[in-house]
Amino acid sequence: MDTWRKSSYSGPGDGNECVEVAASTMRVAVRDSKAPVRATLTFPSEAFASFLDALKERSRR
Repeated sequence: MDTWRKSSYSGPGDGNECVEVAASTMRVAVRDSKAPVRATLTFPSEAFASFLDALKERSRR
């Protein structure tokens, strides 16, 4: 799980500040792109998927 991805919205015009995500079949890790060697949050894949679904649903309101 070493492949970190950053949002395409996190370009130079956006301050280059974003979270990065690395995923495997069992878990998803999230870290701050400004401080990648600091703390990383890790979630079970199913919990992270539920979290994203809830965010998408909320944004539709």
